[in-house]
Amino acid sequence: MNTKALKQFLALAETLHFGRASDECNISVSALSRNIRHLEEEVGVDLFSRDNRTVVLTREGQRFVKYARETTSQWNLIRHELTDHSDQLSGEISIYCSVTASYSFLFELLNRFRQVHPHIEIKLHTGDPDKAITRILDGNEEITIAARPSSMHKGLAFAPITKSPLVFIAPVEQQPNVPTTSPASASDWERVPMILSEGGVSRIRVDDWLSEQNITPNIYAQVAGNEAIVSMVSLGFGIGVVPKIVLDNSPLMDRVQILDVQPELEPYDIGLFTLKKSLKNPLVEAFWALV
Repeated sequence: MNTKALKQFLALAETLHFGRASDECNISVSALSRNIRHLEEEVGVDLFSRDNRTVVLTREGQRFVKYARETTSQWNLIRHELTDHSDQLSGEISIYCSVTASYSFLFELLNRFRQVHPHIEIKLHTGDPDKAITRILDGNEEITIAARPSSMHKGLAFAPITKSPLVFIAPVEQQPNVPTTSPASASDWERVPMILSEGGVSRIRVDDWLSEQNITPNIYAQVAGNEAIVSMVSLGFGIGVVPKIVLDNSPLMDRVQILDVQPELEPYDIGLFTLKKSLKNPLVEAFWALV
């Protein structure tokens, strides 16, 4: 077994698509399929269940993902320790963040990082910020940018970058049943359709706020990603809650407005997350040092 086979397995486990995984690994689909089959023969079980349309990890494959991630991580670490006798770090680290975070924070960080460590390759994934910490804990990524939760897993390390208010937003143009000013009472709030995040720090704080105000929300939609909330609010579907930094970077910011809602929600504390044990990796430690 070699680390290339493990990396190809992880690419397929992440995408569950032979075409996308083969592009990521720079090999043909037939070569990837052959290598995965050979890997399955070596471990003695099917790692994927596949037909002409779908690819799914088997139960054994899900267990093998953890081994593959830990093994490739340790291999990269020991290879660097044994072969690198210079001051220049080299290798690969994976980072996950939302689209907003990628150009709000990551652009500057990567620009500075590349100047100091030009030989380190960054593997960037973007997606729902509510999944960021889970991807770190599951071993999918080495670093992520996210909001700090009220209680944090003891295995995580956090480095703050900035704070962002969490704000209520409404459409600029008057829409049926959607006010352009803050509702005056609990009964008024309960008539207003709301667009909320499916989960994460934002949803927890909104739920707590609604409970403290004795408001039973009229939830129109629960969506993944703050950008989608801004989009739906701009179209007049309801009132939403997003970090202000998302609104400041949205192309739709002129179509929504911030409501003066009291008491205010607790602001976002945004920063880098990694596993504490990952800070032993010199590549992760080097990126961490930027903050």
